[in-house]
Amino acid sequence: MKMRNSVFFSLCLVLSFPGFGKVRVPSIFSDHLVFQRESGNPIWGWAKPGEKVTVSTSWGTNDSATAGKDGRWMVVSYTPGAGTGHSVNIEGENKIELREVAVGEVWLCAGQSNMGWSMGNSFEAEKEAGVDLPDFRVFRNSREHWHEPLKENRDRMARWKTCNPESAQENSAVAYYFGKTLHQKLGVPVGIIQRAYAGTPIEGWMPWRIQNSDTRTLAHKKELDDSAKRMVARGFTKQKAIAAFGQELAEYNGKINRGETMKNAFRPLSPPIITKPSTLGNQYPGHIYNAMIAPIRPYAIRGMIWYQGERNAKNAAQAEHYNQQLKQMIGYYRSSWHGASWGSVSDGFPVFFTQLPSWTSYQTKPAEGAEAPWVVSRESMRKVTGEIYNTGMAVTIDTGDAIELHPKNKKPIGLRHAYLALGKTYGLPIVYQGPVFSDLSMEGKKVAVRFNSIGSGLMGGREGKINSFAVAGKDRVWQWAEAEIDQDSVVLSSPAVKNPMAVRYAWAMNPSQRNLLYNKEGFPASPFRTDDWPLYDPESEPVQVIKPSKSKGYESKDWRRPEINN
Repeated sequence: MKMRNSVFFSLCLVLSFPGFGKVRVPSIFSDHLVFQRESGNPIWGWAKPGEKVTVSTSWGTNDSATAGKDGRWMVVSYTPGAGTGHSVNIEGENKIELREVAVGEVWLCAGQSNMGWSMGNSFEAEKEAGVDLPDFRVFRNSREHWHEPLKENRDRMARWKTCNPESAQENSAVAYYFGKTLHQKLGVPVGIIQRAYAGTPIEGWMPWRIQNSDTRTLAHKKELDDSAKRMVARGFTKQKAIAAFGQELAEYNGKINRGETMKNAFRPLSPPIITKPSTLGNQYPGHIYNAMIAPIRPYAIRGMIWYQGERNAKNAAQAEHYNQQLKQMIGYYRSSWHGASWGSVSDGFPVFFTQLPSWTSYQTKPAEGAEAPWVVSRESMRKVTGEIYNTGMAVTIDTGDAIELHPKNKKPIGLRHAYLALGKTYGLPIVYQGPVFSDLSMEGKKVAVRFNSIGSGLMGGREGKINSFAVAGKDRVWQWAEAEIDQDSVVLSSPAVKNPMAVRYAWAMNPSQRNLLYNKEGFPASPFRTDDWPLYDPESEPVQVIKPSKSKGYESKDWRRPEINN
């Protein structure tokens, strides 16, 4: 047993740490990379312990570092204003030259499968068939997870790519429309670091040590631990899984060394992943962070957009708790990125997140209850924007699909993130979000709900009266409200509610087919409520969201929405 444990430990070291040898850098430092402009930019890698490494750039900086006992070295190179055609030389006993380097704006785009959903599989993809934007670039690599923080990713085909018809098709649709809009509006090179992993909870995107006292995370971990015990009893041990992984990784590296690139006619080669036991899987707390975030930190970024939450909205209690988890993740990313980058990355960098879109049956009730956890998730996110500095939210209830969990209408989401960044981060004098609930006043049998961010004025998303508001009196029974726009307010009333006390707007899993509230610049208002009544009974069995069944031949169709007019 002692010998087996020793072999297991040695294999873990081989799989988790780069070996000593000639000077080298992780794959995120490749030709065509984009550095953050007018900022410190950490550049790091490995060499023999004690070896001096010098990094010189075409814009005139020259920095040196000595590799530590673990072989790691890092310098911070300060960049000028935006530009292209740069080069970087990294030299020790050997020399690495990075060519066609750009300096501009760099954003991290992270999340689960809907962040990873490709532009080529989205509506309007045909309109991008002729795209040629050499100064808009994306770095992406295969999905990976690991039970310890990785020093670098194992995907040896990962590299920066310039935007052309082929690369655009494979990139995240949300990240593509976000980055393309920034590039064209700002007139500078833009680099996107895409990190997406399907079906992953937010617990996976944070280190275990910062969430080990969270009761819901502890319960999630216990479920996986118990599952792993059952798997181990059937022979799926951790040692066997890592040994098999090591063999598969060696086969992958052998194919790459021979010049192979494709798994089959359609899929490129990618490194292996472990699926069981569950203590090594992609659902375990910390495992996504270890492989998708740790290896690229502290690369200099301007900010981050985040599209994740479906996995944490299976019931109302879980969705409500997401508010605390999202704030915790943002705080950790900011502080740790700032520290690891030696202050190059702001400890208050902007974080914009995607409110969950519409899904399942169209809304028919004035306000849905515990059976609608996604609206609870939307409220959790909305609250974060008022509680955490320099955050923003792309409202997406007019996107989605009644059946598909992966809707194809991703373009509006990418554009709305871009306008958030253009307005909030870059200070362009534009309207960058939809109407934001401000306050309300009672006027007899009517309620006036006031909004900020109304732009040129409030409007409905389609012809006819707005029919997406509900009111309730002290009986807490929700009724549909008649709605009239009055300058910066919407005045509500209902013959069934003599003395209205509370308002809810678009309070349902899928309010997309109601006449929603927008400003005239084409941005929708977020679902909100003015009451603080309980959203679920904590003593009752949680009501789980039910995935709709899909009929044979079902095809998604986009929904009508106002165009952004900005």
